[in-house]
Amino acid sequence: MPTTRHVSLLGLGFGDCGKGVFTDALCRRWPVHTVVRFNGGAQAGHNVVLADGRHHTFCQFAAGTFLPGVATVLAYPVVVHPSALLVEHRRLRALGVDDALARLRIDSRCRIDTPFHQAAGRLREWRRGNGAHGSCGVGVGETVRHALRFPEQVLRYADLARPALAMRKLAAIRGQACAEFDRFDTVEALAGASASGHDDALAEYRLLHDERLAEQWLCQVSPLLEQSPPASPATIAERLDQPGSVLYEGAQGVLLDEWRGFHPHTTWSRIHPRAVAAVAAAYGVARRSIEHFGILRTYPTRHGQGPLPTFDPALDALPEPHNGNDGWQGRFRRGHPDAVLLRYALAAVGPLDGVLISHLDVFEKIDALRWCDAYRLEPNERCDTLPLGPARDLAYQSRLTRRLLTAKPHYESPPVSSADDFIARVAALAKCPPRFGAFGPTAASVTAL
Repeated sequence: MPTTRHVSLLGLGFGDCGKGVFTDALCRRWPVHTVVRFNGGAQAGHNVVLADGRHHTFCQFAAGTFLPGVATVLAYPVVVHPSALLVEHRRLRALGVDDALARLRIDSRCRIDTPFHQAAGRLREWRRGNGAHGSCGVGVGETVRHALRFPEQVLRYADLARPALAMRKLAAIRGQACAEFDRFDTVEALAGASASGHDDALAEYRLLHDERLAEQWLCQVSPLLEQSPPASPATIAERLDQPGSVLYEGAQGVLLDEWRGFHPHTTWSRIHPRAVAAVAAAYGVARRSIEHFGILRTYPTRHGQGPLPTFDPALDALPEPHNGNDGWQGRFRRGHPDAVLLRYALAAVGPLDGVLISHLDVFEKIDALRWCDAYRLEPNERCDTLPLGPARDLAYQSRLTRRLLTAKPHYESPPVSSADDFIARVAALAKCPPRFGAFGPTAASVTAL
């Protein structure tokens, strides 16, 4: 009897680990018929480069979409950004993919990221000033935050097919945001924030007060529902039960996890095998049938705010064509391999079935990378592990963040000078086999290890 293979791809860092290239490569190597996005939202950025030079940064569509017949499932609890989906669809059409929307299934329960969430999230980040969390500015975190505070106002994908209901909820979302920011912010303060370097805070404030925007936005996103109507859990379950392979493409990485990341520089979603299992179980997939692969770069990277103990400006010389220093997250930083963070990530996710490693071609561009095996902490303390704290304890995670911000890397082991050397060190820490490595940006560069 034909069976279905279920495999999750989980970042072991702060994101930007190579989920795009591995998803694309595995869709070409295995009989993958569906890729499930199980967490996050439109703040994801998974890059795929084709052999002919075409490139796309996948935000909501699965990174296997270049392959004919591969469907995308946006599973609950993914936060859906309808207008961004339509923009991404147009970009894919320009690259020769005409049927991405026809291959898209969106769970009817998914929460919707609206222009009001995006504006409120940006204003909230501006208001934090030097204490900014590192928002992507897309509104995903604000959507989750608002849903937790006001569950009766949650706008779901199925609601978009009922315009009167959707308009009532949009009015409530906008009204709540206006009430909050009218109370805390003045036009002068927002104008000052705009002048300080972000893109027009005052425009976001005015957007919240635009009484016509809700109806305009609802009309703008209506074509999405026509081509990809709300899908029931039963419909998605039937899709995932088809013989072949299903990939669960994670967003971000475990070091940004809502509960295990370094608070407050985290995401509002889970990057964990249990999160995959919970989503899959809602569609009838047994927990024991899912394989979990961790993904990491040869060197850690981070966008914007938050700790990166092995950060080294000299590594800015390494090419990064798809991650710049502009935009909401700020500077893109590179660091040397960090065994302390990797031990923590592996402890947080638990046992894995394999590890995938990207950017193994870095040793063609640099003689060696330093290997951080421990930190020096004040006062004169050595630390080679970061112990996991109690579950769902943000106070503990905040204390951990403060420690990391003062950590100095300790480079005792010999430098890493080759891909084989790096693979061996990771295998020893992960206690599971390295499965695939990427020696470049395309699927052709991915080889079995």
